[in-house]
Amino acid sequence: MSHRKFEAPRRGSLAYLPRKRTKKHRGKIRKFPRDDPTKNPHLTAFLGYKAGMTHIVREPERPGSKVHKKEIVEAVTIIEAPPMVVVGIVGYVDTPTGMRTLTTVWAQNISQEFMRRLYKNWYRAKKKAFTKYAKSFTDGKGKEDLQRQVDKIKKYASVVRVIAHTQVSKLNLRLKKAHIMEIQINGGDIASKVAFATDLLEKQISVDKVFEQSEMIDCIAATKGKGFEGVTTRWGTRRLPRKTHKGLRKVACIGAWHPANVRFSVPRAGQNGYHHRTEMNKKIYRIGKGDDTKNATTEFDLTQKTITPMGGFPHYGIVSQDFVMIKGCCPGVKKRPITMRKALFSSIKRAALEKISLKFIDTSSKFGHGRFQTEEEKAKHMGTVKKTAK
Repeated sequence: MSHRKFEAPRRGSLAYLPRKRTKKHRGKIRKFPRDDPTKNPHLTAFLGYKAGMTHIVREPERPGSKVHKKEIVEAVTIIEAPPMVVVGIVGYVDTPTGMRTLTTVWAQNISQEFMRRLYKNWYRAKKKAFTKYAKSFTDGKGKEDLQRQVDKIKKYASVVRVIAHTQVSKLNLRLKKAHIMEIQINGGDIASKVAFATDLLEKQISVDKVFEQSEMIDCIAATKGKGFEGVTTRWGTRRLPRKTHKGLRKVACIGAWHPANVRFSVPRAGQNGYHHRTEMNKKIYRIGKGDDTKNATTEFDLTQKTITPMGGFPHYGIVSQDFVMIKGCCPGVKKRPITMRKALFSSIKRAALEKISLKFIDTSSKFGHGRFQTEEEKAKHMGTVKKTAK
């Protein structure tokens, strides 16, 4: 590096070391949005499953821009988000070394999806979890204990979170274990937070109760895994000259003679992808209901159609539950759990404050070139064919 003619900044960021496979398949929320006691109590996160991508047409409201009031095409991601079920409440107290769990309150009835997550092998397990706890509610002792713990949270806790799980049985996945997460309750004082959480116990919460259209959210997930890859792909280093001996997709000098070891900052080959990542400020373009047969219809495109493209989303299938449509892409492959959190930093940019109105949502096949938006349109164009003539 001593005879460099021009500047050459280092390749690749050192901010996310070590670049290895994450232990968290489900995106973990390391920090929740800052609490605002002036607002009403509300949940700050939700879990969904990535279905795939499509594109939309809309007219942006950007005075002064060349695309103001002109049609633009944008890519969007569909995240299927069936209602989550609240099964517990956790209270935390502040200590000099951080937050400490005060106590946890569980619901009386807990589904099998949740229980399966607690066992390594459900088939061989005795399935005894929570049996004594559920039985204590029959003689009234359980209700007294629950109320005592709730009062304890109300008196001492500084942070209140609910324990909620997804309903994977409502999805068309080969999955039987629910994904479980803690969701922080923001807004109001501690008493109102606890009352809000207690009211949610054993109830389903839909995604439209947590987020709303045109809101900015953060997406947390494990990225798509690429396996063991070389230094040029993994770090983006420059290839060596063509005549280089023993290959050119390498780093020529990996360090000085002394210190007699390779520094951590030197690009090396290794694991690429399947890293835990957070993508911030994704705009919600639409929140659709699963039972709505017109959840892909717009004010300008009145065709009766659902969000699922013809033939289904590749490697996913049919979206039959509630969904969230966000602008652009998000980390992870299809079927991967995506943790959606209210934006950690509120943006005041014009794009963040813009109200979204869609003109068209594409539902053509994602397998081929996609000529038709619906089966009816295809049948009308094709006429009577051998398959439909029977």
